[in-house]
Amino acid sequence: MNDLKGKTAIITGASAGIGEMITRKLYAEGTNVILIARTKGPLDNLTSQFEPQRVASYAMNVTDYAAFSRVIAEAKDRWGAIDFLINNAGAHNRGNVMSITPEKLIQMVQVNLEAPIVLTRMILDVFIQQRRGMIINIASLAGKTPVDGAATYSATKFGLRAFTYALAEELRQTYPDIKCCLVSPGPVMTGFIMNELDNVADLVFSQPLVKPEVVAEKVVQTAKDSKIERITGGALSGIMTDIGYLFPGMKRALKPLLIAKGKRVKETLKKQSIRN
Repeated sequence: MNDLKGKTAIITGASAGIGEMITRKLYAEGTNVILIARTKGPLDNLTSQFEPQRVASYAMNVTDYAAFSRVIAEAKDRWGAIDFLINNAGAHNRGNVMSITPEKLIQMVQVNLEAPIVLTRMILDVFIQQRRGMIINIASLAGKTPVDGAATYSATKFGLRAFTYALAEELRQTYPDIKCCLVSPGPVMTGFIMNELDNVADLVFSQPLVKPEVVAEKVVQTAKDSKIERITGGALSGIMTDIGYLFPGMKRALKPLLIAKGKRVKETLKKQSIRN
């Protein structure tokens, strides 16, 4: 197991939800944290809670590659090395393909797939020079089985998962101390879902919901042992997504039962939200 104290990590989508919890847990492990997010206010609020010598933050879009180049340079100048890149930033415009504008489809592809690939390529120059480092990509169980109503989102997570596995194999052969790993959550109780309950498909809630702390802990475990993939939601979620991918006919047969289960869970969540 790797000791994370004194290491340095770049986290995208760091100001809320899963990214915020990853930041907090890595910081608690003694890691220096470099936070990237679009919105300055929440980013500044989170940054202010940490020791100044162990944190840096950048309000930027993950597709601003010139800005990311500056992040790398400043991090190396300040801490001497970069140990982790955690590609967590994500976008999800919900609905069937025909209900989403081309511009919003492009946004999902850019944020969820293009940016992680490009940022990974950029950080690899640093890792190769150091001869060590780790990329941890935050994918989704939607990247293990096709999800109708989230076709583009699902496609981007499939792509990110394939990229991770393929790159891990490339690195294994040439730079064995540089790792590329994956954490694949099911539905997570963040604003990403909880603020859009009416727009989230009932099917989503057929899988166990987990708190962002659970996903963040999986990231910390991965940073320590470089296991290539971890999922959340338990072994059954992983099995169900594999069945859905390998046996689409069985998935269609089970779908009405899963939707009914998800609808019940969603109604419970909505009632809890009203009470709160």
